[in-house]
Amino acid sequence: MIKETIEYVIVDPFADDRLDRAFMALADPVRRRMIARLSLGPATVNELADPFEITKQAVSKHIQVLEQAGLVTRTRDAQRRPVHLNAAELEALTAWIDKYRLIHEQQFRRLDALLHTIDNRGPTDGAGRQKGEQT
Repeated sequence: MIKETIEYVIVDPFADDRLDRAFMALADPVRRRMIARLSLGPATVNELADPFEITKQAVSKHIQVLEQAGLVTRTRDAQRRPVHLNAAELEALTAWIDKYRLIHEQQFRRLDALLHTIDNRGPTDGAGRQKGEQT
């Protein structure tokens, strides 16, 4: 039997709120495509609006959601206000996901080891004894 120790992480309410906002922002396919575009470099609202058949006002609202989630920032460049990807915030999301991915990978490795051990023992009767084994 495998015994598992589960580590409880002290939860930071601020970090939870940031994660909630980021995942909520990324739940929308338009915003995910904007993030993908911004991964190539900064873009203006007009440039971000190009591939979509939505108003610039709607694009601005999507950008605002991404800003509130901390995933993008805006700067002022003369008359332009380019939108920039906040790579550090995306890295924080990736680190959070990776932490749980690693936990599950470890659990699967332990399960694989247990199954390998069981396979090497050979067939057993219903009571867990190997067939032909005397009690």
